[in-house]
Amino acid sequence: MKINTMAEMMANGETPEILFWVGCAGSFDQRAQKITKAFATILDKVGMKFAILGKEEACTGDPARRAGNEFLFQMMAYQNIQILNGYNVKKIVTTCPHCFNTLKNEYPELGGNYEVIHHTTLLQELIDQGKIILKEGGSFKGKKISFHDSCYLGRANNIYEAPRKVLEALDAELIEMKRCRTKGLCCGAGGAQMFKEDEPGNKRINIERADEALETGATFIAAACPFCNTMMMDGVKNREKENEVAVLDIAEMIAESMA
Repeated sequence: MKINTMAEMMANGETPEILFWVGCAGSFDQRAQKITKAFATILDKVGMKFAILGKEEACTGDPARRAGNEFLFQMMAYQNIQILNGYNVKKIVTTCPHCFNTLKNEYPELGGNYEVIHHTTLLQELIDQGKIILKEGGSFKGKKISFHDSCYLGRANNIYEAPRKVLEALDAELIEMKRCRTKGLCCGAGGAQMFKEDEPGNKRINIERADEALETGATFIAAACPFCNTMMMDGVKNREKENEVAVLDIAEMIAESMA
């Protein structure tokens, strides 16, 4: 599969329907790269004309702003906005709720106005339009799945239904954790916590959250954020349940179940 960069498309006089913002995790983290590949495979299969920025894509600046370095955030944001506006980008999709939140809600005040979509919303649209066709009796048919709400997707942007509707399309049994939707518990990585040491306490947040997911009896924990994915996986490993319970991004589940 050949994925074009915006520079390559523009050089050929083409315009993509959508820009896929890969994000730092999706670019450099080995586990998150699998999510990137799965989502790109889906876009390719449904025939969507998309492009990435490639080496021109820099961090959105979300961790810098959350950690309190506003100057660094604005420098990074302006750099990205210049590139996006230079390519006249109108529509962006991303698999990372942190990138999604920053591009959608924080770039407009700096001159970056785009239609920004999270990948679960786009997947739901493609399923509703009949563009994503799932195999009969797919890999997850009848399996118990528990979905972990990402803070930046749920509480920050009120997106609760799209990921659940996508999972329901898999013909699986969706089991909610006690704390879900507006009362969901953070995985422990948000607010730049991913990049710093734990603060004193009795129990790591990701282990607390993984325990809640394991209590549901689900064989799959679905996530829609690369950071949540890492934290939940670490929590499951801490409880030595990695051979019994798999942590997957929704895009990976759909890619595996497509006809």
